[in-house]
Amino acid sequence: MNNNLLKGKKGLIVGVANERSLAWGIANSVFQAGGTIAFTYQSEALKKRIIPLANKVNSNFTYEFDVQDYKGAPDFFKKLSIDFGNIDFLIHAVAFSDKEELNGDYVDTTKDNFLKTMEISCFSFTSLIKNALPYLNNNASLLTLSYFGAEKVIPHYNVMGVAKAALESSVKYLAVDLGKRNIRVNAISAGPVRTLAASGISDFRYILKWNEYNSPLERNITLDDVGGAGVYLISDLSSGTTGEILHVDGGYNVIGMKNVNAPDISKV
Repeated sequence: MNNNLLKGKKGLIVGVANERSLAWGIANSVFQAGGTIAFTYQSEALKKRIIPLANKVNSNFTYEFDVQDYKGAPDFFKKLSIDFGNIDFLIHAVAFSDKEELNGDYVDTTKDNFLKTMEISCFSFTSLIKNALPYLNNNASLLTLSYFGAEKVIPHYNVMGVAKAALESSVKYLAVDLGKRNIRVNAISAGPVRTLAASGISDFRYILKWNEYNSPLERNITLDDVGGAGVYLISDLSSGTTGEILHVDGGYNVIGMKNVNAPDISKV
């Protein structure tokens, strides 16, 4: 990684869960490229995970923040600006759904879980941006994380697929809203990776194997793959890119069922 690519750029990452999360893959790559990062954590329990990770990328800027705290959001970004300065990038890596409702059929989704999933997984990105706008530098880059389940039906993804589809649509509308301010908005649609969030999806090992057999690169992606894509979208290399959903999935979305004679992996 070119350690000068993001030199002088600073930004906020919301949603790092642990060292296996996609957001951490991006954070580590941003640091290797010379960027400076501030982090949020949702609770004291999560703070114990975030502080050691922040130390690994030489960051002393960690803040307790809940994306559903709409009244407190303006004060949070004001404090961040005072402590950390205005930001060049904002990375949203937040999603939630009741894992019990990721089993069975989508038609059985409850109203309460549907609304909560949409709020946390989709609306929170728009809300973050609205509150961050006064503290964004010129040419700022805003980034969120999606998944192929937004485009095609993925078993056991259910309401999360609907929320990710809404999130991808939001990216496009936000890109138009903010383009006049020279602010870019994009998403990374990452292939399956063994993360804490993925552990809530039934038969995830099967999904990993299927992706490996059917993607053109014939492998699953890594945190470094996602991190590199994040650095590209944050850096000036992507200065003409906005409103895009960048697939980092080994090319699975291009061809789909490539190996029609792939081994039976249903028992994996």
